[in-house]
Amino acid sequence: MRFELVQRFSAPPDEVARAFTDPALYDALAELPKLGAPEMLDRSTAGGIIRLRVRYRFTGDLSSAVKAVIDPAKLTWVDVSEHDLARRTVTFTMVPDHYADRFRAGGAYRFEVAPAGANGTIRTTTGEIKVKALVVAGTVERAIVSGLREHQGAEVAIVDRWLSG
Repeated sequence: MRFELVQRFSAPPDEVARAFTDPALYDALAELPKLGAPEMLDRSTAGGIIRLRVRYRFTGDLSSAVKAVIDPAKLTWVDVSEHDLARRTVTFTMVPDHYADRFRAGGAYRFEVAPAGANGTIRTTTGEIKVKALVVAGTVERAIVSGLREHQGAEVAIVDRWLSG
């Protein structure tokens, strides 16, 4: 399932892009819905690229049909991302802790100046999630994208507040 998510932040693009490389921001994101508190596993820098490894857990609701084939407690993954601050771009891969043979996801996002007449930053995330599960694959994919959409929607206020001090 391909997806695109768009957010608008109040701060300028360079500030927002930098914020997403700061481990302290991920502590502030712990209150967000459908994805458990992010766990920063690693942060490294090489050649101007900042690489993060952050563990997430899907905590949203799943139908009984989905729960019959997938254990919700095992819907955890590590988000491996590479942040190019000079270009204000990020690539990411979601590496599952479980069900590696049934789940793959990844994509990219970019931070851009908001359109003329507006202040702040537009972050556009594009990606693809693929779940292999008889009968319920599409339902699981939609649930995960729904969780990501809700997560990113609620994330804006927290990031804006965090950037304003």
